[in-house]
Amino acid sequence: MAKYKLDEIDHQILDLLIDNTRTPFTDIAKQLDISAGTVHVRVRKMEEIGIIKGSTLTVDYDRLGYTFIAYVGIFLERNHQAQFVLERLEEIPFVTVAHITSGKYNIFCKIRAKDTKHAKEVIYMIDEIQGVSRSETMISMEEAINDKRRLLHKAFREL
Repeated sequence: MAKYKLDEIDHQILDLLIDNTRTPFTDIAKQLDISAGTVHVRVRKMEEIGIIKGSTLTVDYDRLGYTFIAYVGIFLERNHQAQFVLERLEEIPFVTVAHITSGKYNIFCKIRAKDTKHAKEVIYMIDEIQGVSRSETMISMEEAINDKRRLLHKAFREL
């Protein structure tokens, strides 16, 4: 990884992109009183060194009909089966996040479904994966906080 020290302009560019990843480089340039080319070069450099890894599309899952969120703790028959199970979980589009964890569960994942009936079908798909001994499900009543921007602003300032 190439060495690159972030300066105040880089931090200002990142702050604007954190707040809205779709902000055109020309708008960023106007706000910071620099050229659009400078913004482009600096963003490209931050991509090359791995600070920026693309941008994210934020969607309204409610409007898409995926209003049901649950968290599933997965127990494995054997710890070494984690990679195989994760590969099977990737084949289920309703599993949106999966973590290998320590503690009670071997794998902890987030699912999105249309309703409770659909969630039950997804959980059964997970339970049928070879190597899964059982699972425990927690239903999300409401997503109260989902804001990575605060952490990103702080973390980038520390670079």
